[in-house]
Amino acid sequence: MRSTTNYLKHANKNPIQRFLIENFYRQLINISKPIKPVRILDVGCGEGATIVKLKQAKIGKTLEGIDNSEDALQIGRKIYLGINIKSGDIYNLPYKDGSFDLLICTEVLEHLKYPRKALAELRRVSSKYVLLSVPNEPFFVLANLLRGKYLRTLGNHPEHTNHWTNPGFKLLLRRNSLRIVTSRAPFPWTLILARK
Repeated sequence: MRSTTNYLKHANKNPIQRFLIENFYRQLINISKPIKPVRILDVGCGEGATIVKLKQAKIGKTLEGIDNSEDALQIGRKIYLGINIKSGDIYNLPYKDGSFDLLICTEVLEHLKYPRKALAELRRVSSKYVLLSVPNEPFFVLANLLRGKYLRTLGNHPEHTNHWTNPGFKLLLRRNSLRIVTSRAPFPWTLILARK
């Protein structure tokens, strides 16, 4: 799922990057609050920053996270005491069908070889909602170029294997039996709440 570069992204002191990340979380909270989820699973939780943001906003009663990076999980357990995060595989989640009201999967699908298989597993474990985000192309690549990042790959993050425009990502979700409830585009990402 995500490497420890996720932690570096959240710990970065650059004011523009901090503004963009805070705007992203503001949108995520605004989308999540009205549906009043009780049980939430963050798939690809990294160090657990999203779980902490949801707790601070008093969203959900049971919040869990799962990630395949032991490094990220160890960092998360040190910096966010008391959060429930564990090791797992997005293609084979260790939960029964419909176990969570809301599944969150942010900044993960662009890294995966089999995003459709991952979406099927997210749908299976959700009882109702799935909240997803991916980089909004070509804006994500352009933003990287403007910041002087990943110049060798023309702004493309070296770990990204999938690239979606906002409409292209919506089409992927519809083709995988997810109905779009709300769509936002906090620059430079696409953020979508979908329903099974």
